[in-house]
Amino acid sequence: MASAVYMQTPVCFIENSSDGSLRVNPVAMDILASNNEPVVVVAIVGLYRTGKSYLMNRLAGKAHGFSLGSTVESHTKGIWMWCVPHPLKLNHSLVLLDTEGLGDVTKGDQKNDSWIFALAVLLSSTLVYNSMGTIDQYALEKLHFVTELTELIKVNASDDFHEDDEIEYLKFFPTFVWSVRDFSLELKIEGKVVSQDEYLEHALLLKKGNSKKVMEYNLPRQCIRNFFPKRKCFVFVRPVGSNLHAMETIPECQIDESFTQECQQFCRYIYETSQPKSLKGGHIINGRMLGVLATNYVSSIASGAVPCMDDAVTSMARLENSAAVLQASAYYRQQMEQLTEMPMETKDLSDIHGKCEKGALQVFMQRSFKDHNQEYQKQVVCDLAHQYLDICVKNEQVSLEKCQQLLQSLSTEMDQKLQEGVYTRPGGYRLYAEDRNTMVSNYHSAPGKGIKAEVVLADFLKRKQVEADTILQAEKKLSESEKLLASEIEKAVLMEQLNKAREEELLKLKQLRQDEQRTNEENLRQMKVKMLEEREEMLKEQERALESLMTEQQAILERGFQEKAELMEEQIQQLREQEQQTRAGGLVSSIDFMGILRSIFNVARALATGFVGADGE
Repeated sequence: MASAVYMQTPVCFIENSSDGSLRVNPVAMDILASNNEPVVVVAIVGLYRTGKSYLMNRLAGKAHGFSLGSTVESHTKGIWMWCVPHPLKLNHSLVLLDTEGLGDVTKGDQKNDSWIFALAVLLSSTLVYNSMGTIDQYALEKLHFVTELTELIKVNASDDFHEDDEIEYLKFFPTFVWSVRDFSLELKIEGKVVSQDEYLEHALLLKKGNSKKVMEYNLPRQCIRNFFPKRKCFVFVRPVGSNLHAMETIPECQIDESFTQECQQFCRYIYETSQPKSLKGGHIINGRMLGVLATNYVSSIASGAVPCMDDAVTSMARLENSAAVLQASAYYRQQMEQLTEMPMETKDLSDIHGKCEKGALQVFMQRSFKDHNQEYQKQVVCDLAHQYLDICVKNEQVSLEKCQQLLQSLSTEMDQKLQEGVYTRPGGYRLYAEDRNTMVSNYHSAPGKGIKAEVVLADFLKRKQVEADTILQAEKKLSESEKLLASEIEKAVLMEQLNKAREEELLKLKQLRQDEQRTNEENLRQMKVKMLEEREEMLKEQERALESLMTEQQAILERGFQEKAELMEEQIQQLREQEQQTRAGGLVSSIDFMGILRSIFNVARALATGFVGADGE
């Protein structure tokens, strides 16, 4: 069940020290570690003193929270985090990331700004870029970080950039929202009223030509179009005439109504359209995984490397799958302890095992992802099989001890008579046989003996065979022929009981084979469901990218960029081929869990097959 710890106030998530080094704050990690809900991550970036923190407070539904500051210096340092319940999505967390203002002249390290921007892109599902005034060439030049993204973020472990990587960026990168503050112009282009989105798209139009000046003009626009095909724009009028530095304390009634309405529309858009954060491949992450992801990326930066999406996914999968194995194991152990009351019959114990095993596999599947060749699922299979066999052995031992104690109690009177010589008197054998039959009958009627009832009785009668024969031979009322007949009957009774004991063991072996088959079938069934879910995640990711590319291609064609549109057509065809391959991909893995199960259960079968008696004779 999903759970989360929500925060009353923000905390620093990624600390930015004075020397420019970045570090994940352990306090923030502890908060995220307890968050098992899917997270919708909204990050805001932009130049310092542009009102980023105010918008994030509005998203949190609070008037105060992220520090607004009131000077010309950048007030937020590093990346700050605020986890709140998502207003619309049940059992989801809204994680707000307020980043340090870019372009702070006091830092003197532009690379540091680049890493802050890259981390915001990597960690968010929606990226808000906040700027002042208008979207013009100056504003786009200030957003030069987008032109460096291929140098700041790698798709795979290879050092080389491939054209195919552009598609992967497209799949992974967040929705882009441009927030324009203190906007004072009319939304008109060539005398025609336009929407806010049309205003943004007009600002991102490319120029034709190959001159250096044109290429410099197009570069930031082309990067935004390539990396962020899903775009949205909001323009905000100036909220108050003066005292912007005191926005936290200004009553709502004194804030410009248009500004308030635009803030409401902005928040509504973010709440309704921002998707849960997912990894490359479409796997949705929770708060705990977000913390691990941030740690991986910050560690790469600290080591001098470039954050790699593939490496992060691989590392995350390794951690999550290992934890999923442990979680499934603990679930099975806990459930078996609660549901078993030993001694139990073979079928009853098997039924409970099947139920707990199914639940444990579900626990594993819910947390695991990208389990190539079912490496971690095999570990679960092995672990649960070993646990089950240990429980079976314990169940047998409990049954063995209970049956032995029962027989000892029931035979007390006979032992007393034997010591008193009652059975050595004339007619003693007949009395002995009657008492023994009564004892056996009482033993059979006693409930809750478990799976060793017949084996223990067979062993008991076998040990009593010499005793019975001695009493029979000492009987003076029987002729030799009658004694011979009685001896044959004794042997037949013992043989019948030994056969029952063997049948009891064979039943256990049969049940083990059925357990193997059921385990294999359940693992294959849940594995196929998981593979189908992961395929659907990949298809959604590919379909979103394809839809975005086709929309962008249409816009490019309308502007007459035929050559660029043809290049995009190649990417579109490539995505279509990927989608076809994903759809055609077989769901049935070549993995067969029977081999693993047999190697484990064969030990138990060997022990059961070698049965001669409860004492191992």
